[in-house]
Amino acid sequence: MDLKDIQNLIKFVAKSGASEVKLEMEDIKITIRTGSEDGRGETTYIQQIPAMSQPQMQMQPQASGTQQQSAPSTETPAEAADSKLITIKSPIIGTFYRKSSPDKPVFVEVGDNINTGDVLCVIEAMKLFNEIESEVSGKIVKVLVDDSSPVEFDQPLFLVDPS
Repeated sequence: MDLKDIQNLIKFVAKSGASEVKLEMEDIKITIRTGSEDGRGETTYIQQIPAMSQPQMQMQPQASGTQQQSAPSTETPAEAADSKLITIKSPIIGTFYRKSSPDKPVFVEVGDNINTGDVLCVIEAMKLFNEIESEVSGKIVKVLVDDSSPVEFDQPLFLVDPS
């Protein structure tokens, strides 16, 4: 479910007149309440349920398959090098920040070695700042998102070389 689907669901619930709708899928729970007692309108809660390393296993073949389709056959060494990279994706919808505050240094730079549990970035969602920790060890090859940019669920954030 992407951001547009969630926005359309919110609009649909608001128009339908329902006071509360709960939707639970494999990896996400959404609760939409409209017409709250304080008169401020609709409230949406989105909770992502972490999966046990399944996204990383699914991400690797997709990345190499995409590159095989788009890369010319003359770039076989580059293609082979990219196929071993792991993509770290956003677990939630929000705003991506590379550092904890404007006056602090970034969490990770290209070329940094990271370990499992290291904080890579912060994603702000509904006024909450969620530290995104690495589930793999390796070396940061590329940062795929600009600082202070909106990100969607499952959007690639970093490329990591696990070797």
